Amino acid sequence: MTYVWIALIVLAGYFLGSISSAIVLIWEWYHRDIRTEGSGNAGATNAARSHGLLAGLMTLGGDMLKAALSGLVGYLLGPLAGISAINGVAIASAACFTGHCWPIYYRFKGGKGVSVAACVILLLDWRVFLVLLGVFVVTFLLWRRVSVCSIVAAVCYPTLYVLFNPGWTLPFFVCLYIAVACIFQHRANIGRILRGEEKKFTLGNSEK
Repeated sequence: MTYVWIALIVLAGYFLGSISSAIVLIWEWYHRDIRTEGSGNAGATNAARSHGLLAGLMTLGGDMLKAALSGLVGYLLGPLAGISAINGVAIASAACFTGHCWPIYYRFKGGKGVSVAACVILLLDWRVFLVLLGVFVVTFLLWRRVSVCSIVAAVCYPTLYVLFNPGWTLPFFVCLYIAVACIFQHRANIGRILRGEEKKFTLGNSEK
């Protein structure tokens, strides 16, 4: 039964994560496919670039909500699987992040995972979240490029987590996975940054 409960945690997290807030919300509000606009990425940044701040914030909220629901599933089912609640949250969070980046509903082409990662960071350790939020804000003020902020935060994440939570724990390995996957998802941005072609963040027209 232990493996059944763990499988349920993984499946619930993955299928929740596969729901794309950007695709659903932009289609419902504007009858447009966010994947054909801006950078083509199904995420909060592209939603904000293409349709304004409200669209970006709602997409961010939707992505964080699905991560929170996944974490709740892991928290409740973890003890039933014979693992701690925090390990249940970690497993569900990893599955949700995976679903967001490689969603089964959209031919495994999803977002870059930053919004979901933000919620996962908060769920696993609020102290790390606050530090990384500060890193993100300072980097944005210096560079004005969300991709740079996301990559810098991803690089810092595992180190910060282990500083606050010493030991080779399951949540740490989930942090490491999310950080590496986040950087991988930004590989095109990294290329543009190195070529000096990455654009600064600007908000789109909310009436577009």
